[in-house]
Amino acid sequence: MADGKPTLAVLGGTGKEGSGLAARWAAAGYEVMIGGRDAGKAEAAAAELAAAIPGANVRGADNAAAAAAGEIVVLTVPYAAQQATALAVKDALAGKILVDVTVPLVPPKVNRVQLPQGGSAAMALQAALGEGVRVVSAFQNISAHHLHDLDHELDCDVLVAGDDIAAREAVIALAEAAKLRGFHAGPLCNSVVAEALTSVLISINQRYKVPSAGIRITGLPG
Repeated sequence: MADGKPTLAVLGGTGKEGSGLAARWAAAGYEVMIGGRDAGKAEAAAAELAAAIPGANVRGADNAAAAAAGEIVVLTVPYAAQQATALAVKDALAGKILVDVTVPLVPPKVNRVQLPQGGSAAMALQAALGEGVRVVSAFQNISAHHLHDLDHELDCDVLVAGDDIAAREAVIALAEAAKLRGFHAGPLCNSVVAEALTSVLISINQRYKVPSAGIRITGLPG
């Protein structure tokens, strides 16, 4: 932990969403590990971010090494790879916060809500990993379209759901570091809302021909 900031590992960090979040955290002074199935691709993605962001501390590795190095681990892989990726590094996640950005989209009908039977993708992941890992659901509704433009104001709030309040607080701090507003959205079972909203936002994008529809929480002070 440097300067009080936890080291972050972004599994799936070679993709648009993962690399965009990584870029914003690196720009905010976090040490970031880019994780990927292919260490070479992860290292290349990290080098690209480091070159684009002055002073950034970004490294790349395979998912296992990244998860071991990260104090908070962020999972940004497609839904089809969610559980396999997390379970493969389960031992490295013990005692840590795992931020699940997964959206249960089922192509080709990604504009239709298709939640897993009995709950959300985040709930299923928590059940698979066990109580030793604190799963927090967040960032599903943030479009990757403008993430790499660090000066762009992202017009979307972040719903943060998890059973551990302290873990939610840590993830809200990450949202703020990425120049977003994060809000406590209650226990992990409430993650169904953010997961389902993604398909709704995709439908809005398609209908109104925009790239990044988002949500705002209103009525709060400040």
